[in-house]
Amino acid sequence: MVETARPKERPARSIRFRLLAIALLPTLVILPLLLGIAIARWNAKFDALLITKVNGDLTIAHQYLSRILENTGEHIQALAVSAAFRDTVGSGETPALPAFIDKSRQTLGLDFLMLVDHQGQPIDAAGQTQDAWPVVKLALDGTSSTAIDILSDTQLAALSPALAERARIELVETPNAVPTDRKSEARGMVVHSASPVTLANGVKAALVGGILLNQNLVFIDTINDLVYREASLPEGSKGTATLFLDDVRVSTNVRLFEDRRALGTRVSAAVRAAVLDEGRTWLDSAFVVNDWYISAYEPIVDSFGKRVGMLYVGFLETPFRQAKYTTLLTIVLAFLAVTAASVPIFLRWARAIFKPLERMSDTITRVEAGNMSARTELTAASDEIGRVALHLDGLLDQLQQRDRELRQWNDELNDRVAERTSELELANRQIEATTKQLIMSEKLAAIGEITAGVAHEINNPIAVIQGNLDVVRSVLGAKADEAKVEFRLIDEQIHRISQIVTKLLQFAKPEEYAGYVERHAPAEVISDCLPLVQHLLHKAEIKLVRNDHATRLVLMNRTELQQVAVNLIVNAIHAMPKGGTLTITTRDQDVETRPGVLIDITDTGVGMTPELVGKIFDPFFTTKRQEGTGLGLSISQRLVSRQNGRISVQSTPGEGTTFSIWLPEAN
Repeated sequence: MVETARPKERPARSIRFRLLAIALLPTLVILPLLLGIAIARWNAKFDALLITKVNGDLTIAHQYLSRILENTGEHIQALAVSAAFRDTVGSGETPALPAFIDKSRQTLGLDFLMLVDHQGQPIDAAGQTQDAWPVVKLALDGTSSTAIDILSDTQLAALSPALAERARIELVETPNAVPTDRKSEARGMVVHSASPVTLANGVKAALVGGILLNQNLVFIDTINDLVYREASLPEGSKGTATLFLDDVRVSTNVRLFEDRRALGTRVSAAVRAAVLDEGRTWLDSAFVVNDWYISAYEPIVDSFGKRVGMLYVGFLETPFRQAKYTTLLTIVLAFLAVTAASVPIFLRWARAIFKPLERMSDTITRVEAGNMSARTELTAASDEIGRVALHLDGLLDQLQQRDRELRQWNDELNDRVAERTSELELANRQIEATTKQLIMSEKLAAIGEITAGVAHEINNPIAVIQGNLDVVRSVLGAKADEAKVEFRLIDEQIHRISQIVTKLLQFAKPEEYAGYVERHAPAEVISDCLPLVQHLLHKAEIKLVRNDHATRLVLMNRTELQQVAVNLIVNAIHAMPKGGTLTITTRDQDVETRPGVLIDITDTGVGMTPELVGKIFDPFFTTKRQEGTGLGLSISQRLVSRQNGRISVQSTPGEGTTFSIWLPEAN
């Protein structure tokens, strides 16, 4: 009896152990492992998102600083070319000019504004002429320029004693900063701008002005308000922004105490080495004055190309860290609770599986030994495993019968495979015949999808820019007139982007931009187009010749016909960079017995080779590498073809090009 019990005990013990391992392995091993991997990945993604956010915050701050530089330069440049300035300079009244400059400085919100002649006068207290600064040198050479520069205390005092006093900041001893013997920072970081002017006697000079950024709390608080709007950070966190001169905070909203800003404190040695010494942008956690912040620092370069300071934004790390730890602790506790509740249930279920599995294992062992009459001898089944054990006996009886049937099915399957193989060979030959056509169709469809997607994606930032521009006009009110030239330039550029997007959409989905068709006289449409390109004709000194002989009308959307005409006229102008003659001719002409109108646009420019002529109507093909989109002629061809017309071109290298548009007569 001992020998007959051993063979049964070994497999039973093995089954029990394996079932327990199978039941508990996912809960106690795999799930914790997966949970740990998921938590680690989530933690990394969480930290990466924080770095991404602070990098975006730094981008906004950088854009605002760049806008301050642009605005300062534009204001000084506008003043330099203003009629009031010319009248004051031309009056010859010596007292009038200083008063006008001082009034203009106050109006523009500048901290200093002065006139420097071609010899660099006036000379500052340090004995250094103003034209030693690159921005002033450029202005004296005829080019407006704006940059951030560092002025010494003597240079500031020469401009205004009040500026020198405002720039001086007492240094505060800061842990982890680079050791220094300095007690104060007297230099000033300024937005330095200069624009060329001409004095009454014809002498070239420069109008130089700027803004002191030291302790400029309005500037730094505006950056902070732009970057960290209300509710942009979780409760308990707060955003900060700082401007550094070298490694000293000269303008900041970081608090040293509740009622005192951390002016005069210094950045850590690690950040200084990375940003000022190596010129890298710091995106990481950093200790700022008295707490840890998710921080972003970027170097500020002066007009000499030297790194002279840093721009910083960041937000308090503690609330994010607490939220992360709370979430992790909640996940771990929930996992432990679920595990503690589920393991006893798994063990109870495993015991109900042991008995029928042991019987089946013993039966299979005897069958493998040759005893085909062996059975599980179970009389009832309480679950699926028990029913499987009962079915085992029936399966053993059916095994031989199934084997015979399987052999028969195998023969039938071989015959069917041979038949299907013949059909597949025929289908493959048919597929090969259409593959080339499908590849070309897929390429064209992909270009259309990509073009439409890119165009729609560009429309979103255009709408945001236009909306914010309208908000700026509304906020400025009457003061917006002072920058109406700049606003007009922005509106024009936004409109230009919108036109490019419209061209992309017209290329991708021309049927959606067909518009209404009307009857037009071609000569009238051409006349409406000429004012749009008049400045280009004058700029290139091109002579315009018109021959309007057409008496028929054409049926086409007026805007689309203007778009086609303007595109061809602009291309003709670009083909004549050194001047020439542009001839526009309209005449009645029949094509294949169909009455219509022919519009010829002829230039005397550089012409095109036959290879270029064969490609010019392809989408995205352009010879204007920096200016063209390659869509103009492609869209023009689509617009004309949609009205049952045609565009053709004849060109001779070195002699000129003629584009011909034929449109059927309107009925």
